[in-house]
Amino acid sequence: MGLFRMPSLGADMEAGTLVEWLKKPGDKVASGDILAVVETQKGAIEIETFEAGVVDRLMTEVGQTVPVGTPLAMIRAEGEKAMPEPPLSPAMAKASPAAPPAPVAERPAVLAALPSGEIKASPAARKFAAEHGLDLSGIEGSGPEGAVVFVDVEAALRRAPAGPAARTVVAPEPQKPSGPEGMRMAIAAAMARSKREIPHYYIGHAADITASLDWLAARNADRAPADRLLFGALLLKAVAKALRQFPEFNGFHRDGRFEPSRAIHVGMAVALRGGGLIAPAIHDTDQLPLDRLMGQMRDLANRVRAGRFRSSEMADPTVTLTSLGERGADWVMPVIYPPQVAILGAGTPAVEPWVVEGKVVPRQICHLTLAADHRVSDGHRGALLLRAIADLLRAPEQL
Repeated sequence: MGLFRMPSLGADMEAGTLVEWLKKPGDKVASGDILAVVETQKGAIEIETFEAGVVDRLMTEVGQTVPVGTPLAMIRAEGEKAMPEPPLSPAMAKASPAAPPAPVAERPAVLAALPSGEIKASPAARKFAAEHGLDLSGIEGSGPEGAVVFVDVEAALRRAPAGPAARTVVAPEPQKPSGPEGMRMAIAAAMARSKREIPHYYIGHAADITASLDWLAARNADRAPADRLLFGALLLKAVAKALRQFPEFNGFHRDGRFEPSRAIHVGMAVALRGGGLIAPAIHDTDQLPLDRLMGQMRDLANRVRAGRFRSSEMADPTVTLTSLGERGADWVMPVIYPPQVAILGAGTPAVEPWVVEGKVVPRQICHLTLAADHRVSDGHRGALLLRAIADLLRAPEQL
């Protein structure tokens, strides 16, 4: 029997709102199946399970906002008996022997997260009471340890006389901004934490990508536009392959120590149409053939801009690449996204004068930058990483 919990989808995420269940009790699930859709400040995210079995019960109601780590559902192995409903404590059983079990959304695991000193009430009850102007202090709770639950608020609402004067009106709890404003605040919080906690160092390198662009032109000559490779695919693959040689840039800094990642999941920064930026992962970037990598880049960009992406894509990046593409900026000085330890940036490729075999000739140049965590690596290794990426871009047939 395992718990399916609200996942952490980034350093800036504290809670999520369940907006849809895609499975119900009794449904079989396999690893990778989508169980639910959760709304965060970054948009609607499809939450996957990585445990096969049968959905035993749902523990959170649609519309409920819960902290990261809160149990959302319980999954049992096939053939395992369903878990019985937890019994009431002796004190509660004595107080209300005939009381029906509380709804699955009103479990003590959620109530335990309430700040001390406040009236004990489930999030769903608080929201419902605020919407109807009811004061929780005047409602007798029937939930665990006397907590006010949704059905208590419903009963109080039915008992209340009609008319606004008959109720004690309380102002609803302030809500965090949503949409572009909420995302901008989430990004600001994560970046402020990054600059406050991570000792950044920065390195830049001008890479001659003429060979890459010539190779792409020849490769794309007979292809339909939808099947053509873009320079971004070469850049992603070059970054991923170079990281094999420099594992100290691929992983996470947690609890005072570095945790290298064996897998290389490069997060690709994507600008959202409504404002904001996210960097979901392309899994096993170093192992993907270029055509498949290009296909995944297109698919990911389309889904992200449509507001649909998966929890694993948000939680799994081991390093991030941000490319300004056609934005026209020569270079970018990025900020590390914690708990990652490095982020690479690429400016817009442009023709510049370049010395080749003693002659000044026009070449296509892309300015690469690296921001890295000085607790884990140093400038010497960072310079070698950028040089390795540039060398791969000069020999695109190796990608």
